[in-house]
Amino acid sequence: MRLKFLLRPGWLGAIALVVVFAALCFTTLAPWQFGRSEETEIRNQAIAESFHASPKPLNEVLPAGRAPDVTTEWSQVLLTGQYLHSAETLAWQRTVLGEPAFEVLTPFRLDDGTTVLVDRGFVRPVDGTRAPDYAAAPSGPVTITARIRGDETDSKQRPLFDHDGHRWAYAVNAGTISQGTGVPLRPGYVALAEGQPGVLGALPLPRLESGPYFSYALQWIAFGIMAIIAIGYLIYTELRPEAAPAWRRDAEEGASGDGDDGAEPGSTARSREGGSRYAGSHTSTRKRRRKLSVAEAIAEDERREAESLDKPTD
Repeated sequence: MRLKFLLRPGWLGAIALVVVFAALCFTTLAPWQFGRSEETEIRNQAIAESFHASPKPLNEVLPAGRAPDVTTEWSQVLLTGQYLHSAETLAWQRTVLGEPAFEVLTPFRLDDGTTVLVDRGFVRPVDGTRAPDYAAAPSGPVTITARIRGDETDSKQRPLFDHDGHRWAYAVNAGTISQGTGVPLRPGYVALAEGQPGVLGALPLPRLESGPYFSYALQWIAFGIMAIIAIGYLIYTELRPEAAPAWRRDAEEGASGDGDDGAEPGSTARSREGGSRYAGSHTSTRKRRRKLSVAEAIAEDERREAESLDKPTD
């Protein structure tokens, strides 16, 4: 069976590796990139629509207790209430416009009694780890316009900590800040727009571009197809006759010659009647590179001895 070589450990390992890699490309890696591309498109559409839509009351867009999702994030909302200065927290080690920054997070108590976390914008650090002096949020009732944002996730789920006279958070997450300050907060947070009461450096909006995710997905599909083609080509090259090593070709030729042994006795007998026919048969046997057995070697010696005795002497 010509495909028997595929049962060798090396081939089995190579085939298994290709199957696993191609399956990951088609079922995990490519769909993951397609999903990121779709999320980016949804985000871009939501941001573009928010430029033309009028801000709506927060409870109309996001009822109390409901967390932001892809359909509500980036929407502009109106909030009326007052800042809670005592629960203010800074977000640690951020990057804004390519430079280090801290973000100032101040809870905002709404007129309905619920509280939402407000990202007032960013400030630049002093001496690397110290927060600069910045303007406090206004006191008393104010109305602000902000964009809804979903909570960030800290993979290590680290709590708040104190540093340089401020309270700090590793991620902008309403649940974490609520636990650290004791102030009940609605899920998600809002980021102040430019020119709003209490805003510092307004956070820039993401660039409206699709990103490389779609092309990455196509690349993973191409990689999976290429892996399958590569293993198929290797199998094809192994199956070609000229690809077999010399010892294997000799063995196959020898096996082919053994299949003609049934005709050898008759051919040998007829060759004894005519030297030329025997010479042709002997040449053919040498071309097949088949070794003589012990019995055949003895018979050959006897034949040659008989021929030498039959020759006339001068």
